[in-house]
Amino acid sequence: MASVPSLAVSGGAVAAAAAFQAGAGADPRRQPPSSVAVADKANSYSSSLQAVENGSPEPPLRPLDVGEAMGMLREGKTVRSAMYVPLLHRCAETGSLGAARAVHGHMAKTGTSADMFVATSLVNVYMRCGATLDARRLFDGMLEKNVVTWTALMTGYNLNSQPILALEVFVEMLEAGRYPSHFTLGAALNACCVLYNVDLGRQVHGYTVKYGAESITSMGNSLCRLYARSGSLESALKAFRRIPDKNVITWTTMISACAEDENYVELGLNLFLDMLMDGVMPNEFTLTSVMSLCGTRLDLNLGKQVQAFCFKIGGDTNLPVKNSTMYLYLRKGETEEAMRLFEEMEDVSIITWNAMISGYAQIMDAAKDDLHARSRGFQALKIFRNLKRSAMKPDLFTFSSILSVCSAMMALEQGEQIHAQTIKTGFLSDIVVNSALVNMYNKCGCIEDATKAFVEMPIRTLVTWTSMISGYSQHGRPQEAIQLFEDMRFAGIRPNEITFVSVLSACSYAGLVEEAKRYFEMMTDEYKIEPVVDHYGCMIDMFVRLGRLEDAFSFIKRTGFEPNEAIWSSLVAGCRSHGNMELAFYAADKLLELRPKGVETYVLLLNMYISTGRWHDVARVRKLMKQEDLGILRDRSWITIKDKVYFFRANDRTHERSAELYQLLENLLDKAKTFGYEPYQNAELSDSEDDEKPDAGSLKHHSERLAVALGLLETPPGAAVRVTKNITMCRDCHSSIKFFSLLANREIVVRDSKRLHKFKDGRCSCGDFGAFL
Repeated sequence: MASVPSLAVSGGAVAAAAAFQAGAGADPRRQPPSSVAVADKANSYSSSLQAVENGSPEPPLRPLDVGEAMGMLREGKTVRSAMYVPLLHRCAETGSLGAARAVHGHMAKTGTSADMFVATSLVNVYMRCGATLDARRLFDGMLEKNVVTWTALMTGYNLNSQPILALEVFVEMLEAGRYPSHFTLGAALNACCVLYNVDLGRQVHGYTVKYGAESITSMGNSLCRLYARSGSLESALKAFRRIPDKNVITWTTMISACAEDENYVELGLNLFLDMLMDGVMPNEFTLTSVMSLCGTRLDLNLGKQVQAFCFKIGGDTNLPVKNSTMYLYLRKGETEEAMRLFEEMEDVSIITWNAMISGYAQIMDAAKDDLHARSRGFQALKIFRNLKRSAMKPDLFTFSSILSVCSAMMALEQGEQIHAQTIKTGFLSDIVVNSALVNMYNKCGCIEDATKAFVEMPIRTLVTWTSMISGYSQHGRPQEAIQLFEDMRFAGIRPNEITFVSVLSACSYAGLVEEAKRYFEMMTDEYKIEPVVDHYGCMIDMFVRLGRLEDAFSFIKRTGFEPNEAIWSSLVAGCRSHGNMELAFYAADKLLELRPKGVETYVLLLNMYISTGRWHDVARVRKLMKQEDLGILRDRSWITIKDKVYFFRANDRTHERSAELYQLLENLLDKAKTFGYEPYQNAELSDSEDDEKPDAGSLKHHSERLAVALGLLETPPGAAVRVTKNITMCRDCHSSIKFFSLLANREIVVRDSKRLHKFKDGRCSCGDFGAFL
C-alpha cells in the first residue's frame, strides 16, 4: 500500500463533509466494515493526530468509522488519505453519486486523490453508483495502478452490464504486462459468461491453469457457470470434478444447469444426493432447481419427498421454493393442491402469479378431454384477472403466457383486451409478447390483425417469421406465405424444420408441385435438415388434393419413409373422395396395421366400409376398437359470446333457445339446397352408441352446426362467428357451413382438432380439404 501523507485541511472540509452527510444520509452511529485504521479504542482520534504531528510512533490501530472521519475533516487541521475510505464505503452502500463526487472534489483539493489505494476505492464507488464514465476517467488519470485497480474497473463494468468493456480492460491489463489475480480472472470469466462467449472463456480458462488458479473454489464455480450457460455441460462437469473443495455454490451451479437441460435430469438429481452425502447444506436456489428437476421428470412422489426435506430444514417458507413446489403440482394436474399452496402464501411475487398462469396453460394440452382443457384455460384467465386487481403488475412473461391461453381457447375478445393492456403497459415492444400476439391472432382466425402486429414489430425472430408463414398457410393464402418465406431468407434468417413444414403446407394448398419439390430439396441440400414425417405429410397432402394418387404412393416408395396414422388417414380420405377405392382399401389395410389410437380414424374407416357395404370389414374395425378400448367418439363444440361460453353436444337441446336454433338450421339447410348443397350421409359413433350394425345416416345436427346457429342468432349482423370443436369436422358439416357463410353473409371460423376452417362467401380457407373427410 502506498504511504499515507499528512496534508493540511483547507476550510472546505466542513462543506465537503456536510455535502456527504446530506447526499448519503450517513448515520454516524453505524460503523461499516473498513480496512482503514486509527488509534486504539482507549485513545480518541485527536490523540492519534497529535501523535502524528509530534512524530511519535503511532499507537495500535483500530477501524475508523464514518463519524470519526467526518469529525477529523471538520476540525480542519490535518487529514490523512485513509480518512476518506470509510466515507467512500458509505457512498457505495447508499449509492449516492453526489456524495461520492463531493468527497472526490475534496480529495482533489487536498491532493489525496493521487493515493493509489484511495483512488482505487473511488473507482469502485463510482462503478457501484453507475457512473462508469467517471470511473474510467479517474482510472485513466491514475499514475500508478495495481492489480486491484484493474480488477475494480473490470468488476464495475460487469456490475453495470457492460461485459465487453470489462474484457477490453482485461486485454489492456495483459498488454500492459500486468499479471492478473484469481479475482481478475473471475471477473473476466463472468464477462464471458454474460456474453455466452465460450471460446474466449476457454482462453481465460487457459490463464487460470497457467497461474494455478483452477483449483480455487470461486474460480471453479465461475468456470462451471460459464460452460453451463454456454450449453457445454460436459466441459462444466470436467471443471466441477477438478474443484477439490466444493461449496453450496458449486453444487447449485451444476444442479441448476442440469435443470435447464432435460437430457441431464437424472444427473441433476444424483448430484443433489451426492451433495447431501458430502455434508453440504442446500440453499433456496438448490432446492428450487431440484423441484424444477422433479417437474421436468413429472415425478410427484419425488417432489413430495423434496418438499418434506424443505420442511425439515426450514426451506419451505422460502418463496422461490414454494413457487417451484406449486408449479410441480400444477404440471402433474394436481390443481387443487397447487391452488391451496397459492392461496396460503402470505407473500407472493410476480413469479408466483406467472407460475400459476403458465402452469395452467401447459396442462391444457395434457387434459384428458377438451372440457377439462377449457376449464383450465378459464382458470388461467381468472388468475390473470385477480393479478390485475392486486398491487402487482403483469410482466412480459405474464402477457406471453396468458396470450398462449387465449390462442388455445380461441378467446379473441380476451386476447384483444390483453393486447390493449400490453400497449398501455409498454410491453408490446417486447419481442416475446409481440410473437405471442401474432400467434394468438393467427389461431383465432384474424390474419389481418396478425399481419398488422407482425409488420409493426421492430425486431423479428425465427419463431415470429415461422408463426406468420404458418398463419398465411392456414388461412388459405399460399402466395403470401411463400413470399414471406423468401423475405425471411433475404433478411438472413435461417429457416428450421417447422418453417419448412409451413411453406410446404402453403405449396400443398396452392397445388404448386414444382415449388414444393424445390423447397423440399432446398431443405435437405442447402440447409441440411433431415425430413421428418410432417414434411412428407405435406407432400402427400399436395398430391392427394390434386388427385394425383399414384404420385402420392410412388413418393412414399421413392423416399422410403414410413407413413404414420395421419398420413394413411389422409390417403384413405383422398382416395375415397377421388373414387379410387382400390387404393383406398390398400391404404386402410396399412392404417389398420398400425393399430391406430384415435377414435376419429376408426370412424373414417367405418364410413368408408359402410358406404361400400363391406360389413365384414365393419366388424373387423369394431373388434379392433374394442381391443384398443377406445370408447366412443364425443362430439363437442364451444362458442364465446360476450365473455360467456356456450357448450354443445351433437343433437343438443339443452339451450334455452334450442327451438330457435333448430328452426334456423332447417331454414338455412333448405336454402342451401337451392344453391347446390347435397347432404352427405356419415356413419357415427354417438354418445349412445350400441354394438349393433349402424344404419347409414348421420345425426341430424353435429355440435358445431348448433354453435354456429347460436352465433348467428346472438351476435350483431356482420360480426364473425368463432367456434371451437374437439374433433375433426365431418364432410357434411363442412359443406353446409360453407353455404351458411354465403347465405348469412358472415365470416364463420371453426377450429377443429386438425386445422383452421375460415368460411367466407361460400369458400373455406382449407381449400375444401375438409370435403375429403
